[in-house]
Amino acid sequence: MVEIIEILRREHRNIEKLLRVMEQELSVFDRGGRPDYEVFGAVIEFFKKYPDSCHHPKEDVIYEKFKVRDPGRAASIADLQAEHREGAVRLRRVAQAIDSVLNDQELLRESVDRIVRDFIDNERKHIALEDEVIFPAIVGTLHPGDWAEIALTLADRYGPPSEADFEEQFSILRRNILELEEAAAARRL
Repeated sequence: MVEIIEILRREHRNIEKLLRVMEQELSVFDRGGRPDYEVFGAVIEFFKKYPDSCHHPKEDVIYEKFKVRDPGRAASIADLQAEHREGAVRLRRVAQAIDSVLNDQELLRESVDRIVRDFIDNERKHIALEDEVIFPAIVGTLHPGDWAEIALTLADRYGPPSEADFEEQFSILRRNILELEEAAAARRL
């Protein structure tokens, strides 16, 4: 498998971990308990920053090359950038719903649940679409020269891997969120 695709798949697994954290906090909320809003906020902040600064730009470079190589096939699969924009809109709804709860504004629990679950479910569908449909189509379509151009574009954009400090910062943030969730779960026991 192409290395950049493996990196993107690994990033998807890390994103899934944070979706599970969000889901765990939502289950506390759904039972009438008080979730750890610090955890919720940290996950929301991660999703506000990470995908658009680190993950989606890599996908966009690859997808643009795919669209050039096979525009018909790319168009028949998905509009990746539209999918990413829709995810950002859903995330804003989640952030607004959590802010409403924290500010004691009236919002039915069912509405909060629906908004957060919509985000979680659609992120999972999006990841599955990329992992199961888009990435295999790209790998089957692009040539070695295309991958070399992609590697150069990504190196120009992000610099050598040792300079990709922001990737490490997001990795640390993700680990911190997972530790926060562990501590929140332990307190609830």
